[in-house]
Amino acid sequence: MDETIFDVAVIGLGYIGLPTAASFAAKGKLVAGVDVKQSTIDAVNRGEVPFVEPDMGVVVSGAVSLGNLVAMATVPAADAYIIAVPTPLAEGNGADLSYLRSAVEALAPKLRGGELVVLESTSPPGTTERLGAYLLELRPDLTLDTPGPNQVHVVHSPERVLPGRIMIEMVTNDRVIGGLTEEGAQLAKRLYEVICQGEILLTDATTAEMTKLVENTFRDVNIAFANELSLICENLGIDVWKLIELANHHPRVNVLRPGPGVGGHCIAVDPWFIVDAVPEHSGLIRTAREVNDSKPHHVVRQAVQSLADQPGATVAVLGLAFKANIDDVRESPSVTIVQELVRQLPESTILVVDPNVEELPAGLAAVGLAGLHDMEEAVAAADLVMLLVDHDEFLTLDLQSLEGKNVIDTKGIWNQHEPDASRLHLPAGASVSG
Repeated sequence: MDETIFDVAVIGLGYIGLPTAASFAAKGKLVAGVDVKQSTIDAVNRGEVPFVEPDMGVVVSGAVSLGNLVAMATVPAADAYIIAVPTPLAEGNGADLSYLRSAVEALAPKLRGGELVVLESTSPPGTTERLGAYLLELRPDLTLDTPGPNQVHVVHSPERVLPGRIMIEMVTNDRVIGGLTEEGAQLAKRLYEVICQGEILLTDATTAEMTKLVENTFRDVNIAFANELSLICENLGIDVWKLIELANHHPRVNVLRPGPGVGGHCIAVDPWFIVDAVPEHSGLIRTAREVNDSKPHHVVRQAVQSLADQPGATVAVLGLAFKANIDDVRESPSVTIVQELVRQLPESTILVVDPNVEELPAGLAAVGLAGLHDMEEAVAAADLVMLLVDHDEFLTLDLQSLEGKNVIDTKGIWNQHEPDASRLHLPAGASVSG
C-alpha cells in the first residue's frame, strides 16, 4: 500500500505546534502532528487538548473527527514540514538546539525533493542557515539553492501569538516569513495564506529570526522598567500602582505594570539569544534580563521579612503559571518563588493554589510539597497570602477573608488604586507590597 503523503506535518505538538496543526486541519489540509510524548499523541487522537488554551478544544476535536488531523510518533512523508520544538536556554545563555537537531534527523530521510521546511521555533540569528546546512549533511543528494527536483526550501516563520489568545492571533496577526531563498519564502507565504488573515511580510531568514527576538526583548525591557520602578517606589514609600496610573495620563507615556518577574518560553528567554550573539552591544538588554530575573528573589525577601516574628507560619501562594488564565509554568517566576520559600522558610507550611494547573511541576514536588490546594481553604489557613498571578478566579476572592493577614500582592489587583478593578478594596489590617 502506498504511503500517505500529508499536506503538512507539524513536528512538536506543544503550545504552538498543536494550534498550528489544528488550524491547517480545520481549513481542510491533511495534517500529521508528530510528538515524542505518547500521552500527547493519545489525547490529540481522542480530539482532546492536553493543555489549557481557550477556544482550541473545538478546533482540535473537529479536525480529528473529520480525519484531517492525526497524531503520531514518527515523521511521515509530507509536502510541507513545520518544526515547532523547544529551543530552551543552554548553559551560558545560548540556545539549546538539540530538539531542533533531533527534528531534522527525523524528517531528513522522508524528503523526496520539492518540500518546504519551516522553522517556527524561536531561534538565535543564523539558526535557519544551520538547519539547512545540517539537512545537507544528512542528505547530500539534496540542494537548498539550486532549482530542480532535488531542491528543498527552508524558511523561518516565527510564531507571534499570545497564550490565552492563540487561536485568535494565529489567524489575525501579521506573519513574518524569512527564506533562505526568495522562492522558499513565496512557497511559505502561499502555505500560511491558508490560515492567516493578517499581512504576510517576506524577508530573509536571519532578519525573521531577529524580528521575533526583538519583539520579545522590547517587552522585556519595558517590563524591567516597571519592575525596577516598583523597587524604587517601595524605598521611597510611594504607591507604584497609583504612580503608574498618574504617569499614564500623559499622552505619550504607557508604563507597564510590575509583577513578580517574567516567565514563559519567549520573553524570559529570547533576549538572551541577542546578548549571546552580540554581547558587546547589548548591555541594556542584559541589564533588563537581570532586573527581571532578580524580581522573584525580591518577592521572597518580602515574604521572609513579613514573617520574621511568625516562625512556622502558613503561606498561601496564589498562582503558578507564568501569566493569567493559562496552565503554562515554563520559566514561571512563581515556581522560582515557591522553591525559594520552601528553602528559606523550612518551618512554614506552603499551600500552593492554581486553578489552571492540574499537578505540581516536578521541581516543586521534589522539594516536598504535597500538591495543589483549594483557594478558599488555603487563604483561610494562611498567615501570609501571596498573589503571584492574576487569574480570573483570584479576582473573585472575598477580600474580607484577608482581614488581619499579611498580604503580598505582586499584581496590584487587590490595591485600592487598581484602575481596572476599582471595586476591590483591601480590608483594614491587610498590608500590601507591590
